[in-house]
Amino acid sequence: MIDEQLVAGVEEAVRAAADAEIMPRWRRLAAHEVTTKSGPHDLVTVADREAELRLTRDLTALLPGSVVVGEESFADDPSVYGALDGDAPVWIVDPVDGTRQFVRGETGFGTLVALALRGEVLASWTLAPALGLLAYARRGEGAWLDGERLTAGSPGPGKVLEVACSHPDYTTPAQKQSLSGLWTDGVAPRPCGAAGLEYLAVASGAVDGLAFTWEFAWDHAAGLLLVEEAGGVHRTLDGSTFRLSGGNALPFAVARDTTTLDHLHTILTTTPHPSPA
Repeated sequence: MIDEQLVAGVEEAVRAAADAEIMPRWRRLAAHEVTTKSGPHDLVTVADREAELRLTRDLTALLPGSVVVGEESFADDPSVYGALDGDAPVWIVDPVDGTRQFVRGETGFGTLVALALRGEVLASWTLAPALGLLAYARRGEGAWLDGERLTAGSPGPGKVLEVACSHPDYTTPAQKQSLSGLWTDGVAPRPCGAAGLEYLAVASGAVDGLAFTWEFAWDHAAGLLLVEEAGGVHRTLDGSTFRLSGGNALPFAVARDTTTLDHLHTILTTTPHPSPA
């Protein structure tokens, strides 16, 4: 299903969406072009909507019979998420990952695309247009950043682990409690930025681990494959691998290597979790 022509076509489609719909609006958004969805921190812009529409058109044309599960289409119709359990190839799209950073005029945002079939991510593309970076991964064949092979590697002996975790603006008190054990000796947690770029940082060895309390596929599909193909690992709270369609035991952890993951998983599983209401 995935050949070099498709890979090149997806890269062209992702770059074209950024060039046409995202970058012309960067640092030029009018007030009426930014609105909110579920809350004051859940921003959406005209760039998000138009880029997803363009990607939906172009990606499905590249692979007839495929469907799209995108952040903005889900906001309009949550039933689209069911396609992740179907038999058709699924493009998982986050048109502007890090919308808040985009709205602020910062550079830390990206466009994430993953191709999945029956719950397995086969390939992914992570574009950071303001930074001029493109990362690509293909199952069983590795991960690359601008043509250079990515290797997550391992933290040095005794290194304080840099771990990005769910931003407090997007977490409930119970979710904050579930992450609270990370504030311990030997770990330096910080709020995450755009999820796709945090995954890229793990895949390149710049960040040691991640801990997330939410599971929307468009935030994680591309990055999880990128990290895995760079040699990294992940695990949900109950020890399972992440399921695209949801129902994961949270929080889940991502790390450069198994030793780091074991340490983070132990912290998360031994942190007292509030009882369900």
